[in-house]
Amino acid sequence: MTEKKEIKDKLVAKVIEAIEEKKGKNIVALNLKKIDYAVCDYFVICDAESTTQVSAIANEIEHLTQEDLMTKVWRKSGYENAQWILLDYGSVVVHVFQSESREFYKLEELWADAKFTYVN
Repeated sequence: MTEKKEIKDKLVAKVIEAIEEKKGKNIVALNLKKIDYAVCDYFVICDAESTTQVSAIANEIEHLTQEDLMTKVWRKSGYENAQWILLDYGSVVVHVFQSESREFYKLEELWADAKFTYVN
């Protein structure tokens, strides 16, 4: 395993740990590496019952990735209304949805060719 791949896998694992810590639901990791023109290597997607929980999950992800891996988010958006918060780590992009928004956007269907790993 190359060091670069190891770092990505650790980042995905840490993101999932943070989501689980804040009781995120329906966690799935999409491996996009074999898809031409994919925007990153991995998507991690989850949902939550409320905007408060969406924000709490996103904050926990930022906290744990910074504290444990010394990795800062490159870009983030969606904190204003917390229906869908996106955290961009470059090779890993995290989508934290409120349940209704996830059902509406059906992001997984857009990347149906990806390798899916369901966490819970």
